[in-house]
Amino acid sequence: MSVKSIIAKPFANFLVSAIQKEANHAVAKQECILQDLLTQASITAFGKDHAFEQITNHKEFADAVPIRDYEMLKPYIERVKAGEQHILWPGKPVYFAKTSGTTSGVKYIPITSISIKEHIKAARNALLCYIAETGKSNFVNGKMIFLSGSPVLESINDIYTGRLSGIVNHHVPKYLTKNRLPSYETNCIEDWETKLDAIVKETHNQEMTLISGIPPWIQMYFDRLVQKTGKRIGELFPHFSLMVHGGVAFEPYKAKLFDSIGRSLDTIETFPASEGFFAFQDSQNHEGLLLNTNAGMYFEFVRANEIFDTNPRRIGLAEVELNVNYALIISSNAGLWAYNIGDTVKFVSLNPYRIVVTGRIKHFISAFGEHVISEEVEYALLKIAERQQLKITEFTVAPFIASNDSDSYHEWFVEFESEPHDLQAFSLEVDEALREKNIYYDDLIRGNILAPLKISRLRKNAFIDYMKSIGKLGGQNKVPRLSNDRNIADALQQFIL
Repeated sequence: MSVKSIIAKPFANFLVSAIQKEANHAVAKQECILQDLLTQASITAFGKDHAFEQITNHKEFADAVPIRDYEMLKPYIERVKAGEQHILWPGKPVYFAKTSGTTSGVKYIPITSISIKEHIKAARNALLCYIAETGKSNFVNGKMIFLSGSPVLESINDIYTGRLSGIVNHHVPKYLTKNRLPSYETNCIEDWETKLDAIVKETHNQEMTLISGIPPWIQMYFDRLVQKTGKRIGELFPHFSLMVHGGVAFEPYKAKLFDSIGRSLDTIETFPASEGFFAFQDSQNHEGLLLNTNAGMYFEFVRANEIFDTNPRRIGLAEVELNVNYALIISSNAGLWAYNIGDTVKFVSLNPYRIVVTGRIKHFISAFGEHVISEEVEYALLKIAERQQLKITEFTVAPFIASNDSDSYHEWFVEFESEPHDLQAFSLEVDEALREKNIYYDDLIRGNILAPLKISRLRKNAFIDYMKSIGKLGGQNKVPRLSNDRNIADALQQFIL
């Protein structure tokens, strides 16, 4: 056991004790954070426009500051991009995190000097909670790989701009830099497949102990390693003991990832985004991710089925309920105010406050009024796949709206690692599981408004090739589980078997 791993345990115990104390006072801390944010930002253009100096509580804040998405906040962000100071937060942000997905193309999410520290601290705390609970710290002795975007940043009026994962690369603690892979030069490669080959070359003969990234891209890394060496990952890296993941639901990828490794191992789920590091898994023994309530962010919640109402009811942490699907709204020390991040969550514990991510607000199907969400389709598919001992590589779902006397239905595009013997029977079982999960979908089936779902089998590497075709292969990009239109479905037609 190295000095580093020995020191890690008491350090972890000390900090985790503080994290637990903070979690016990989360509601009170949230109210303090709101007042602190308002006070600091009262001098800004946004603060003056919304009379921050006069706001004393959450109700007044909700009355004065409407919920905004990026498009609604964009006029303020454009002023920041133009070089103006004191617009959303005092001074200017240190970074813009570039991300895609809006009607106007690229989003520029501000990151300040204090908000980036919270990103790093949350990632650290996730590892420390693991060490404190399990006593396992040997992974700090080996090599760690963080599959991320390029750290090369551009400048917009002296504000460094790039992908969040690339920005974070510049803030990896010094005690990890000697253990970190890949090299800076490899990380700077923009083309994902070229970069992946370089990562494999750099790492296949190293003593890897921790691997972190988005599950589908970790799987691509594993596939390339197996292809190069002819060995399973667990054989190639015998001391590989911990996988850190986030960005998409882990369960659809779990079976294949563990099969590639050749054994199961411990995992830590995180919930980071350009807008903030919202939650992390603090326990291997309890469901859900600990909400990061003392990190310069104020959280509000709106029932997901009300988020598009004219004036939806916004509640603070004190009023949330278990197992209710909420849209997550944040205000932060990066200058985001009542900002709809687009994710939905539900609480699985209120003491402490733990959440699971249930999907994206824009990723749903309600072409017929069913409002099917990601959590439900993942549940249905994985339940039946597990029952039949099948492995799923990737999938997405879209509505098929009949234009004549034929039936409308949900079309599932599935890339199987191992296929069912009877696809029709498998499809019906998945349909039944979804009907159990969503009563509105069940009503539509019972009323003959919808026919049971149909599965279209896709060829191997279909989703990789699709992402490549739209220039979104690698990095933090992922395939939506659900679409309320046929755009992705139409693009996938060429890959159907």
